Amino acid sequence: MSIEIKRIASIYCVALLLILIPCSVYAKGRLDVQVTPKHTALKKNIEAYIDQLAEGDATSLAAVKRTVLQRARLASEALGYYQTQIVVRITEDAEPVMQVLVERGDAVRLRTVTIQVQGEAAQLPAFAIPEDKRLKVGARLDHSAYDDVKSMLQNQALRFGFFAAEFTQHELLIDPQIGTADITLLFDSGPRYRLGAVQFSEDAKIDQKLLQRLLPFTPGTPYNSALVAKLSQNLQSSGYFDEVRVDAVGSADGPLDIPVEVSLVAIKPRTLSLGLGFSTDVGPRGRFGWERHRVNSHGHKLGFDSEISQPRQNVSAWYQVPLSAPLTDYVRFSSGYQREELVDADSRLINLAVQWHARLPSEWLRVVSLRWEQETYNFGRGAKDGRSSFLMPGIDYSVLRSDSPLDPSQGYRLQWAVRGAKQDLLADADVLHVTALSRGLLTLAHKHRFLGRAQIGAIGTNEYAQVPPSLRFFAGGDQSVRGYDYQTLSPRDRQGNRVGGRYMFAGSVEYQYSVAERWRVAAFVDQGNAFNSLSDKMKTGAGFGLRWVSPVGPLRLDLARAFDEDKGWRIHFSMGPEL
Repeated sequence: MSIEIKRIASIYCVALLLILIPCSVYAKGRLDVQVTPKHTALKKNIEAYIDQLAEGDATSLAAVKRTVLQRARLASEALGYYQTQIVVRITEDAEPVMQVLVERGDAVRLRTVTIQVQGEAAQLPAFAIPEDKRLKVGARLDHSAYDDVKSMLQNQALRFGFFAAEFTQHELLIDPQIGTADITLLFDSGPRYRLGAVQFSEDAKIDQKLLQRLLPFTPGTPYNSALVAKLSQNLQSSGYFDEVRVDAVGSADGPLDIPVEVSLVAIKPRTLSLGLGFSTDVGPRGRFGWERHRVNSHGHKLGFDSEISQPRQNVSAWYQVPLSAPLTDYVRFSSGYQREELVDADSRLINLAVQWHARLPSEWLRVVSLRWEQETYNFGRGAKDGRSSFLMPGIDYSVLRSDSPLDPSQGYRLQWAVRGAKQDLLADADVLHVTALSRGLLTLAHKHRFLGRAQIGAIGTNEYAQVPPSLRFFAGGDQSVRGYDYQTLSPRDRQGNRVGGRYMFAGSVEYQYSVAERWRVAAFVDQGNAFNSLSDKMKTGAGFGLRWVSPVGPLRLDLARAFDEDKGWRIHFSMGPEL
C-alpha cells in the first residue's frame, strides 16, 4: 500500500513539474535597444545582430550578456560608429528585459576613396564604376557600401566576360581615434573572353542552318551574359523545343574562346488548344486550335484554328515557312471560311491568302499580303443574295511599345492597313480600303491612369453596291462606342436595314483610378459612327466601370448610356489588353 502511495505521489510531482517548466520556459526575455542621440538605422542594425540572443529567462540572458555586448559593438562599427559606449543590463519585473543602452558618439568619415578599374574593362563604357553616395568623401563609413562595390565590380566582370579579373589592392583603413577611413580598390579586369563556336545537341530534330539563324551573336563576339540569355530565350520562343539548356561558362584558366554547348529536347510534334470567353458583343465564344510545331527539319509549321460564337463562326488552316529571322519573319499560306450574322445582314466568306510577316529594325511589324475573297451576303431577311469576289493586295504596319505585356502603366499602339483591288483583275470593282488605329496610356502618381483611343476607316470605290459587308464599316459595342449595341451604328437602306458605311470613326477617352492593387474604377466618354457622308452626326456614349487585373489579363465591366437614344443603360463586359 505504501509503495502505491509513493508511486502516486511521484506521478503528481512529475505532473507539477511539467506544468511549472513551460511557465518558466515561456517567460521569454524582451529586447529594449535605446540609442542616444536617436538613430533609427543604428537601432535596427543592433536589433538585427542580437535579436535571437535576447530570448529566454533571466539566467539565460545573463549567460549571453558578453556576446550581446560584442555583437552590439560590431553592429555599431558596421555603420561607422567606433566610439560608441554600450551598456547591457537585464531587468526583471513581470518578465525579463534585456536593455542595450548605446551612446553612439561621432561617426568615422571617409577621408579618401580610390576606386579604379584597370585592364580592358577600363575601355568598355558599359563597365561602369558604381555610383554610390555612401562612398563619397565625407560620408559616414558604411561597411556594407564597401562590400557592395566590391561585389558589383566582380559581378560586372562575370557579366562581360572578364573571368580572370582580380583585385590587385583592396583596403579599408580605419583610424577610430581621429574618426577617418580610407578606401582603396584597384580592380584589374584582365582580358575579355569571347563566345566561341556553338554546338547544338544531335537530337534537336531541326536543321543546323535554321538553328544558326536563331543565334543573337557570331563566334568571336566579346562575351556578354545577356547574349547567352538571349540565345536561350530565342530557342524557347521558337516553339520547337520543350527544354533548352545553354552552357557557356568561362574560367580564369581559359580558353579565351568559350565553347557554347546547347542541349535541346524537342517539343511534342502536335498540341491542341481550347479557349472559352465571353463579351457582351458576341456573347459566349469558344476557340479550338491544333498545331504541328515541326512539319520537317526546316522548321515549317502547320495549324488549324476555329472560333464559334452566336454571330460569328469561322474555320481556317495555315502553313508557315520561317525566313532569315525565324522568330519574326515568315511566310504564311492560309485558307478559311467564315459565316457572320450582323444586325441586318448575313455573310458567308471563303478566302485564300499568302502573308509575308517581317519585323523591321524600327520594331514595326510589316505584313505584306495577297488575299482572294469571295463573299455571299444579303441585307435583311428575304432579301436577294449578293455575291462579290476580290483579289486584294495589301500592306499592314503596327507597333506596340509598353512597359508590361499584361498590365502596362504607359505605352501606345499604332497600326494602319491599306488594301486595294482593280476591277477585271479578279475583282468586281475598284476598291481602296484604309484603316488606322491608335491607343495610348499614361499613368500619373501610380494611381491615375488616362487612356485614349482613335479609329478611322474609309473606302474608295467606283461601285459601292459591290462592296460586301466584311469590307464595310459598322460601329458600336464594347471596343467601339459603348452605350450602343454591337455594330448598330450604320447607315440604313430604304427598308431600314443597317448596311454599313463608307467611313467610320470611333474615339474614346477614359480615366481610371486605382482603389486596390488589382482593382480600378473608371469613367469614360466614347464618340463615333459609321456613315456615308462626312457631315453625318457623331454618336456619343458615356459611363463608368470597374476593372480587375486578373492573372490572364484585365477584365472590364462597364455601364454606359447612349446620349442619342433613349434606351437606358447598357452593360458591357470584355477582357483583353488595354493597348
